[in-house]
Amino acid sequence: MGLRYTSLGSGSEGNALVVEALDQKNQVCGRVLLDCGFGNKELSRRLLKRGLSPEQFDALLVTHEHADHLGSAFGVAQRHQVCLMASHGTMEAAQEIVGHAKLDVVLQRRLCSHASFAVGELEIHPFPVPHDAAEPTQFVFVHGDTRLGVLTDVGTPTPHIVHMLSACDGLVLEANHDPQLLRDNVQYPASLKRRIAGQHGHLSNEAAAQILASVDKRRLKRLHAAHLSQQNNDVALVLESFRQALAVGASPELGVATQEDGFDWVTL
Repeated sequence: MGLRYTSLGSGSEGNALVVEALDQKNQVCGRVLLDCGFGNKELSRRLLKRGLSPEQFDALLVTHEHADHLGSAFGVAQRHQVCLMASHGTMEAAQEIVGHAKLDVVLQRRLCSHASFAVGELEIHPFPVPHDAAEPTQFVFVHGDTRLGVLTDVGTPTPHIVHMLSACDGLVLEANHDPQLLRDNVQYPASLKRRIAGQHGHLSNEAAAQILASVDKRRLKRLHAAHLSQQNNDVALVLESFRQALAVGASPELGVATQEDGFDWVTL
């Protein structure tokens, strides 16, 4: 029993993560797509590279209503009869974006951001986060004794985030920007810089490292940095921040979820 997961891409141009529960014979017993921030054709192309197609999912989870996460979620859910799951606030905000008629024809389930649920044999534990969206939610996935924590699109660390991400075997953690690179970016207006760096924006490398330093890492085997800004960050800076946070108590294998290709399958 365990978990398998892969990123199809991560960043401001689109996000999608596949999570599978595996039984004792390594057969899939629960498969979800977390976020669907690509168009239908691009999603299908990226899924095909991982040996999948859209109709194979048991559920489609959406963390919040921003376009790089919501993307083609409603079209995919309707076309392939996959249940769309999101918090009540996210569903309401998405309804304003896509229209009532489109939402009405989609199989859907509105989630409580504090209540766990299951998709097949995959246990899913949602938790609320500070971000500039209606009711943004992140998730921990559990099968048997194996835990995968996912945290992207959050402005500032909270004790509840640290609690939820502790004792994970795998972790996908936002490291959006380097503060100095963001300040020096002459192409971004001051208002956008304030939004990104604000308490409801995105995690800096240092804030991500703060979370990483605070969680229980004794079981951590795989760690991926995610949602890196292509304009305001650098992979070397991210990995150095993570290594400093991991200096005592853990030595997981490090990786990065890229915008172009995410990362390949990981089995825990």
